[in-house]
Formats: sequence, structure tokens, C-alpha cells
Amino acid sequence: MAVQAVESSTGSADSAGSAGSAGSSVSLGPAVALSCRECGERFPLGPIFACAECFGPLEVAYDLPTGDPEGLRKRIEAGPNNIWRYAPLLPVPADVADKPNINPGFTKLVKADNLARELGVTGELHIKDDSGNPTHSFKDRVVAQAVEAARAFGFTTLSCSSTGNLAGAVGAAAARAGLRSCTFIPHDLEQGKVVMAAIYGGDLVAIEGTYDDVNRFCSELIGDPAGEGWGFVNVNLRPYYAEGSKTLAYEICEQLGWRLPDQLVIPIASGSQLTKIDKGLKELIALGLVEDKPYKIFGAQAEGCSPVSTAFKAGHDVVRPQKPNTIAKSLAIGNPADGPYVLDIARRTGGAVEDVNDEQVVDAIKLLARTEGIFAETAGGVTLGVAKKLLENGVLDPTLTTVVLNTGDGLKTLDAVAPTTGPTAVIRPSLDAFREAGLG
Repeated sequence: MAVQAVESSTGSADSAGSAGSAGSSVSLGPAVALSCRECGERFPLGPIFACAECFGPLEVAYDLPTGDPEGLRKRIEAGPNNIWRYAPLLPVPADVADKPNINPGFTKLVKADNLARELGVTGELHIKDDSGNPTHSFKDRVVAQAVEAARAFGFTTLSCSSTGNLAGAVGAAAARAGLRSCTFIPHDLEQGKVVMAAIYGGDLVAIEGTYDDVNRFCSELIGDPAGEGWGFVNVNLRPYYAEGSKTLAYEICEQLGWRLPDQLVIPIASGSQLTKIDKGLKELIALGLVEDKPYKIFGAQAEGCSPVSTAFKAGHDVVRPQKPNTIAKSLAIGNPADGPYVLDIARRTGGAVEDVNDEQVVDAIKLLARTEGIFAETAGGVTLGVAKKLLENGVLDPTLTTVVLNTGDGLKTLDAVAPTTGPTAVIRPSLDAFREAGLG
């Protein structure tokens, strides 16, 4: 498929951000332009993230392969068992599968019958378990996309602001791709995430403050000569990076036998994952890969950082920033960039945005581990905790096909459950002691 270069009618791509190489020389598969989500203005493909006209966020626009859904379906199914099976629908070069990459994706969709019985769900209940990715979180998907954009635009350093998982994913992907990495995190993250982000040999910088402070610092660095040649995956590469979350929608539908779920419960940090899953579902419908039918999207937040949930419940369109205070640090973004779009999607699909407290998060982590053998990190506890709350409140329909996302591995957030989790008993090495403990 030929890639079209689309020029802005009012300005150059460089007007909205610093670029390596950009424009018509860049070939990223079916991607043809960057389009403003607010005013619709288009710009050439490049490392920019904000509209030069209205400062709205940019996203990738495509010329997707229409007209032969069965042929496209077969092409996808014949592809590799990772996100590159969906290369015809992503902003990546045609030979992406042949390049050094961490190759995430095609993680398990677990039919959670034990959990369903516990929750009183009579329809299908599935856990999309993204802890099986290379660095054990869904962030590997979005970073893999960003790496391909970084290569296309000639960047030599990969960077990000992160609540932990993203820094680890960037470190691993940069090492694999032969790029330098320099990532930035809040100073008080869980030790497991700090170690995992540092182990890949790149520079890891802890900033005194919250994630929002880290993000502001990175926004300053991107405009400074010190950041020349740097690709910030969630800033100047964000339009491409965010598209990686669409692959969750693609996989879920393919793993369900090419059908849409009725309900999805998705965690909210920046909100980008939720919005891109919705975009992916709409693309599958438009391409004829799944039957068009209604679906509902529900967003999940921790009570200690719930700006989107608060706005949804109040009927507001504006998301007011909050100062995070929750054990779910990977979701602790007090000023979520995609918050307003999450509200739009929840309302459009008939879903909702809800939150749970830290105790409910821990209870949900233990519930999922006890019923399905899946040890979720705190973000997964938030998502399942919200799903449980929505079921109890009659908001989620227990008779429908429901997918709940677990986006990371509980080994990264041991501190959340360690105080209440340990040996059932400590005994002498004898049968009498075993029986005395009530175990035999």
C-alpha cells in the first residue's frame, strides 16, 4: 500500500515540536498523517504531538486495507504470535517483524469460570492478562510502537516519564534495539519497578515529586538542547506510542473468535489505553472483521487518584487534577491527558467510570490469585475491584460477555499485599506439628 504524504494547510510539522527526520520520506505502513482530535487539522508524519492550530492532541490517521475482510483476517492469523500480526493496521514499516524488537503481545485471554462463580457472573468472564509481556506489563505494546517511530525519525535516545512499568519497557526495548535510554520516574516508586527499570543498563533518573512533576520536567527537557535527538515515547512520539494499545482490542476480539465483547473494564492512568482500545474496536467494525453491535466500556480508577471517576459521577466534562495518594502507583496520574475523551467514550457506549479504595484493591488482587491463579499488580486490583463493585451495584450485566484487563505482574507491587500475605503456619518438621496446626 502506498503511503501518502499529507501537508498541513496552515503550517509545517516542526511548528508543534522538535523533529528528527519527518514528512513524506517516512514510511510507516498504512499511516498517512497525524490528525488533530479537536479541529481535524492534518500534519505530515513526524515527531510532533500537539496541533499547531488549536494545540489539541494529535493521533495517527490511516489508509487501512478495506474491501476484503476475509483476506485480511487470514493474513492476520498467518502472522507472528505477537502484535506484529496486526502490522497492516499499525503505524509500522512492512518489515517490522524482521527488526530487533521485544515483540510483545498475543497474551492470554483467560476464561475465568472460577472467578465468575465467585462474583455471580453467568455470562462469559475473561481476564486479558498482559502480565505475560516481556517486561510483564502492557507498556511493552506501546513502547514497541514507539521504537519503530524513533527509528523512522532518526532518534538515538529513547526516553519517557513513567510511573514504573513504562520505564522498564523503554529500558528493555532500547537495549534490544541498540539505542540509549534515559527514563524519569517519581522518587517513591515500588522497589520492584525501580530495579526492573534500572537493570537494562540505561540511565534511570528519580525526580523528587509526583508523576505530574516528572511529566512537566520532561516537557521542559524536550525543548532544550540537552534533549536533542531524544524520542520521548509518551511526548513527541505519543501519537505512535498510543496506537500500541489498539492491539489489546484486536487480540481480545480475535481470541473471542472474531467477535466483540459486550463489556470491557479498563484501568485509567492517562486514559490513553482506554481511548485506543475503543479506537481499535471501531476499526475492526469498519473493516468488517467483527460484526457491528453495541459494546460498553467501563473505566477503573483508585479512589486516591480518581479525577476521571469524580468528573463522571458529577456529570462534568472537565477533569479537575488531583494529588495522588494510592497504593496503585502505576495509575497515579493526577492530571490525565485523555481524561475528557474517556468521559466521552464511557457516556457514548453506555458505560461508566468508577473507583475503589486501597483495601478493595488488595482484596481484588487476592481474589484473582485465589480463583484463577493470576497474580495481578495493583492496577489489576483496581480493575477487578471496580468490576466487582459495578456488578454489586447492578451496573455491569452479569449475563453478558465481559473482559477485565490485568495490565501488569503482581511481583512488581509486592508491598501492597506483603503485610497480609505469608505462611499459613510455621511448624516443626514433624507430622505431629503438622496435625497440631490443623493442616492434616
